Amino acid sequence: MASSSSSGLTFKLHPLVIVNISDHYTRVKSQMNPTLAPHNNATNNGGDGVVSSLPPPRVFGCVIGVQKGRTVEIFNSFELLYDPSTHSLDRPFLEKKQELYKKVFPHFYILGWYSTGSDAEESDMHIHKALMDINESPVYVLLNPAINHSQKDLPVSIFESELHVIDGIPQLIFVRSSYTIETVEAERISVDHVAHLKPSDGGSAATQLAANLTGIHSAIKMLHSRIKVLHHYLLAMEKGDVPCENSLLRQVSSLLRRLPAIESGKFQDDFLMEYNDTLLISYLAMLTNCSSAMNDLVDKFSTAYDRHTRRGGRTAFM
Repeated sequence: MASSSSSGLTFKLHPLVIVNISDHYTRVKSQMNPTLAPHNNATNNGGDGVVSSLPPPRVFGCVIGVQKGRTVEIFNSFELLYDPSTHSLDRPFLEKKQELYKKVFPHFYILGWYSTGSDAEESDMHIHKALMDINESPVYVLLNPAINHSQKDLPVSIFESELHVIDGIPQLIFVRSSYTIETVEAERISVDHVAHLKPSDGGSAATQLAANLTGIHSAIKMLHSRIKVLHHYLLAMEKGDVPCENSLLRQVSSLLRRLPAIESGKFQDDFLMEYNDTLLISYLAMLTNCSSAMNDLVDKFSTAYDRHTRRGGRTAFM
C-alpha cells in the first residue's frame, strides 16, 4: 500500500458517517460478544465458566454523497450484507438499498464503501473491485475500533485505489488520502447531544457536570491559543517580519466588526435584564426552599408540643 494518494481529490467527511459506522460495529459486536451470554460458553469450555475471546467483527457498508469537480463530500452511509466465505457483498441487497436511497436523496451517489479494522487487508480489494461498476473510482473508508487513548486524531482513514506496476505486473493497491471533517448545523447538534448522553454505568450528575465543564474549558483554551497565534502573526505583519496578506486582513477585519455589537447599549440592557431575571429566579427558589424548611420545622415543633401536652394532661389526671 502506497503512502499517499496522487489523485488530487479533496475529501470532506461528515460526522454522521463516523457515527453510523461506529453504531453498526457496536451492534454487531454486542450481538456476538460471548460475555453477554456466559451460560452458553460455560458448556463449550468444559463447564469451567471461562469465556473464550473472539476476534473483533468486521462490518461493511456503502458511503454516499456528492462529487463536485475535485471535491468529494461524503454525507451518509448504509449497511451491507457480506459473505466472508466468498469475500463478496450481497449484490441484490445493495441494489435495493441504492434504489431506496435514490428516492429519498436523489442527488446522492454511491461513492464507495466502508469497513472496520486496523488497516486495509488483501481481501478488501475484492470488494473494492466489485463496486467499480457502480463507481469507477470508489472510496474506501476504514474505521479502527481499537481504543487508543494516546491517539489525538480520529481513527478513520480514507483510501483510494491506484494502478501501480509491481514486479512488472500492474496491480491495484490502496493509497491513503487526507480528508477534513465537514459539518452542518443539524450534525453539530446531534453530535453534541450524543457526547452529553449519560453513560450506562450510572455516572452521577456531578460527573456529567465536570465532563461538560472540562469540554467547555478545553474549547475556550483552544480558542485562546488560536487568537494568540493570530495576534502574534498580525504583530509580525505590522513590523514587516512577514509579508502582508490582504485576504487575511479582510477576514480579520470582518471578524472584528462583529465585536462592537456586544458593546452596544441595547446589548447591555438585554444582558442586564436577563441577568436580573436569573437572579430573581434564584432568589425565589431560595425563598421557596426556606419556606419549605420553615414549614417542616414548625410541623416538628407542633408534633412535639402535642406529645408534651398529652403527657402533661395524663399526669395531672393521675
